[in-house]
Amino acid sequence: MFRFESAWRHSKISNGGAVFSHLHVHTEYSMLDGLSRLEPLVARAADLGMNSLAITDHGGMYGAIDFYKIAKAAGIKPIIGCEMYVAPKSRHERNPNEKTPYHMTVLAKSNRGYQNLIKLVTMSHLEGFYYRPRVDREILEQYSEDLIIMSGCPSGEVPSLITQGRMDEARAAAGWYKEVFDDYYLEFMEHGDVPELPAINQGLMQLRSELDLPVVATNDSHYVLKEAAHLQDIVICIHTNTNINDAKRMRMEESSYYLKSPEEMMALYPHMPEAVTNTQLVADMCEVEFDFTKQRLPEYAVPEGTTATEFLAKLCWDGFKTLLPDADQTYVERLKYELEVIKQTKFDNYFLVVWDISKFVRLRDIFFAVRGSAAASLVLYCLGVTDVDPMPYTLVFERFLNLERKEMPDIDMDFQDDRREEVINYCIDKYGREHVAQIITFGTMGAKGVLRDVGRALAMPYGDVDQVARMIPTKLGITLNEAKELNPEFQQAIDTDEAVKKLVETAEGLEGLIRHSSTHAAAVVISEEPLTDIVPLQRPSKNDENSMFTTTQYAMDPVAALGLLKMDFLGLVNLTVLAKSRDLIAENQDITFNLNDIPLDDSNTYDLLARGETVGVFQMEGGGMTRNLKELKPTSLGDVAAMIALYRPGPMEHIGTFIDAKHGRTAPSYPHPALEEILEETYGVIVYQDQVLHLFRTFAGYSLGEADIVRKAMGKKIPAIMAQEKEKFLSGGTKLGFDRELAEQIFTLIEPFAGYAFNKAHSISYGLITYWTAYLKANYPAEYMVALLNAYMGNPERTVSAVV
Repeated sequence: MFRFESAWRHSKISNGGAVFSHLHVHTEYSMLDGLSRLEPLVARAADLGMNSLAITDHGGMYGAIDFYKIAKAAGIKPIIGCEMYVAPKSRHERNPNEKTPYHMTVLAKSNRGYQNLIKLVTMSHLEGFYYRPRVDREILEQYSEDLIIMSGCPSGEVPSLITQGRMDEARAAAGWYKEVFDDYYLEFMEHGDVPELPAINQGLMQLRSELDLPVVATNDSHYVLKEAAHLQDIVICIHTNTNINDAKRMRMEESSYYLKSPEEMMALYPHMPEAVTNTQLVADMCEVEFDFTKQRLPEYAVPEGTTATEFLAKLCWDGFKTLLPDADQTYVERLKYELEVIKQTKFDNYFLVVWDISKFVRLRDIFFAVRGSAAASLVLYCLGVTDVDPMPYTLVFERFLNLERKEMPDIDMDFQDDRREEVINYCIDKYGREHVAQIITFGTMGAKGVLRDVGRALAMPYGDVDQVARMIPTKLGITLNEAKELNPEFQQAIDTDEAVKKLVETAEGLEGLIRHSSTHAAAVVISEEPLTDIVPLQRPSKNDENSMFTTTQYAMDPVAALGLLKMDFLGLVNLTVLAKSRDLIAENQDITFNLNDIPLDDSNTYDLLARGETVGVFQMEGGGMTRNLKELKPTSLGDVAAMIALYRPGPMEHIGTFIDAKHGRTAPSYPHPALEEILEETYGVIVYQDQVLHLFRTFAGYSLGEADIVRKAMGKKIPAIMAQEKEKFLSGGTKLGFDRELAEQIFTLIEPFAGYAFNKAHSISYGLITYWTAYLKANYPAEYMVALLNAYMGNPERTVSAVV
């Protein structure tokens, strides 16, 4: 007992109060195995007085960056690790008798260790995947620097050999790890539901003595609180497609796999307190730091003797002369201004990379378009990246890029979906396979899905579960709590039926949990450095091992946080239909044209839209949209773009006002003449974010860049921010000579729209595709419908809707 207390006291003194750190921790990124969500996990570690915490998910590092940020914000040192799988022999072997590789806990000691860790994780997926992503001794030895290795759970190599009575081999294995790694620890666990653990721990004690190896105690944490053990059982049932009535199911028999306190861990090892206190020594050794200010953009190879800034400017002015020969001085000043902002934000190379991709796409005659705010850039228009001249549409460049918000702007590109792969292959050929990857995304347990998953795990009859799941209203992102409020029948079922109550309460414990990973439909990352120096990679979902494509293990936000160039390459079937229609028209009628040759004032097109004949017309299908179009009777691209912006929850309630004002049935209301200039094109209705920015500038003196930051902040509807910005707006209005009452009135007008006003550049860009599809349907119906039906050949439902 004296030894226990003295070790405890010494550790608390030497580590500023901290005595223990959890070094073996599974989060929800150990998909359908770990239950711990990152924020509650880190918060619990802080509550327990710990100053550090590891993340060691199975075979991957998916949550590492989010974990790092959350831990840092909470004052907890993040330790980046992984529970890796080790092939018994070579990672290249595919032996049907060896489907269960060994486990091993690995921690990064430094940034160099982090790089070695991501290389090992990447190679385990790209080279060693066989049921599990596996490393082997060859690459462990190659990438051993600054990694801390622990012998792992009972499935580890050394523990497994001990269990099998192969003590000499266990000794040899431990000796090899000690020889290869500067920091190798024997890992002790105490769980009553693992009958072989006492023998394993006894064997580890023997190896400790014989090989003079240090020891650590871990708890194989899978959930944060002890009370969540029953949810862990349900998660494993979902994973293994079993239910709680199956006595032979895989499960953790006891509720000990939670984030235990240092006191609880010390109580488990009165005979060996150093196993507990050593964890803090290990934690103190780990120092991984991420630099989220560094940009890792690929560098476009510019002609010798010139800089990226100079080359970009030359391309823009060349394009300016070709595309805008009669442009006035406002165009010249706008282009100069945009180039200066790009120079100051150091995104020249980014724009050149995008220009190069668009040049390839145009040369290969691949139909493409640009999404989002990028169409607000005159630079991109002059480069031939967009087909939209932003000036006639008064598109605000600051909505895309400004000096106040020095974030990398999004230049999202849509390609005809049957040729998207060509574009990705071009990027791989241009920048190298090691520098280009697709980006992962994670699916979570939504309200309906989690009820069905949990119902199966609880062994409830399918019909009973289905009846409950059908009570969840159809609404994007709806939660179970929202469903209770929206559907009284659902709440009543919970209140009156114990089985339903148990189902819903259990489902609420798992709702929102990560369920699976997949490849993002559009996202691609391009890097100057090899990606395996920065992020772990794996095979894309549903892809074979010979694929040249890889996928990051970090999702979009972490990839962007690391300063990598994240691009959206979306495959759009409507662009395929346009391309095939054009080819058929050339073949059948000997008429050739480019999309930009199509006149934007074609009466046949607007008549078709006014009649509501919108099947196969981009963004215009569906009963609600068709009804509104028939009432609107659009006569310009502006009308089409406005309808795309308005037909969404929130602004939808203003469609009637917009239509009535267009047809003169009501007069637009402008509380001040300056409003008319900003809102005239949308008949007095705030439709676009650009209009919100202009209102902030006109009535409160904001720069457009400042206004965009405020618009984003107000969109979050945080009361404190709203109150702060209102006072700033009123003060700015007073300085400009507007009376406070008018300023109040204008702010009240803006306030609800700050959150759901639409990106005008996006509306115009997609409005063009809408118009082009409607034009071809109206003027070349046979060719267009053939292309449309061919595009949906594998989709009977869409095919039927196109012809009925």
